[in-house]
Amino acid sequence: MRILHVVGARPNFMKAAPVMAALSKRGMAQTLVHTGQHYDANMSAVFFHQLGMPEPDVNLGVGSGSHAVQTAEVMVRLEQVLLERKPDWVVVYGDVNSTMAAALVCAKLRIRVAHVEAGLRSGDRSMPEEINRLLTDQIADLLFTPSIDGNEHLLREGVSRDKIHLVGNVMIDTLSRLLPVALGGQGHNEFSRWRDRPYTLVTLHRPANVDDPALLGQLINALGELSADIPVLFPIHPRTRKQVERLTMPAATENLHFVDPLGYMEFLALQSKAALVITDSGGIQEETTYLGIPCLTVRENTERPVTVTLGTNILVGQDSNRLLEEARRVLRGGAKKGSIPPLWDGQASERIAEILAAAQAG
Repeated sequence: MRILHVVGARPNFMKAAPVMAALSKRGMAQTLVHTGQHYDANMSAVFFHQLGMPEPDVNLGVGSGSHAVQTAEVMVRLEQVLLERKPDWVVVYGDVNSTMAAALVCAKLRIRVAHVEAGLRSGDRSMPEEINRLLTDQIADLLFTPSIDGNEHLLREGVSRDKIHLVGNVMIDTLSRLLPVALGGQGHNEFSRWRDRPYTLVTLHRPANVDDPALLGQLINALGELSADIPVLFPIHPRTRKQVERLTMPAATENLHFVDPLGYMEFLALQSKAALVITDSGGIQEETTYLGIPCLTVRENTERPVTVTLGTNILVGQDSNRLLEEARRVLRGGAKKGSIPPLWDGQASERIAEILAAAQAG
């Protein structure tokens, strides 16, 4: 059986790595296609090295652009690769533009598609990722869900029950395998600087948070206030850095530390030892739940509600006052206690490999 994997952004790499390893153990022939949707070395190439993934067989090099341009470029360039390679299955991951584009091309070429991390829904169609999820799940042939709410969403949307498989969270497969390695890392890096000091870790990158100067200014002011209580470490996404540089910074921000984007291992080590994580990232909501680290999510909704109902995550919306209030509650010892969702056990990729093997045999 010939399997082709499509990845385009750094969360995809963390999901694809364990699936590729599980399929390799079963002797599957595999091709890795990197669309180039994320093309900065700190945001992309370093991940292949850290995750132990093979170098991509094909890099489409689509780069940045509007959603329409990026999606169209992936479709045009990927079609030729699929016609040449003739895979039996294409595996797509998550909810980025590359995922939806690949699924659409495969549907037209009648190539079977498996979607890893299917069924997640925020209910907010103003988010481009929500549109990508909805369309990909309607045309995929196998849907691998990370939590039971994913199954419920798909069934409600009319997806055939026999296509849906609750397998658990593949990101946790990668996290559980590499956390000991990350914590054992030595050398001069952000983790070694902070490993023995309490800190809050921050990531913000969603357009809804960083493209509005007034809102971003309020959030940065709140982080500046919080840094009077505890150092705030902010690995800053290139998109966010451009916006922050246009702001007038709060007067007292010597404890608000902006650093360049980090590799997966270094960020994981920092995340696992943080007193608090503030984010608008979906994957980080999941990772903090698994790690038992308090998480405040700067969004009005989440496609990962299990991190709220079972995990350590609290949605604070875009209210900078509530963000500061909840952060200080955590620092006073009032953190929410959570549990690890079912099947987040480091074996999701093995379940996916078994189902793919059975689908081919059938």
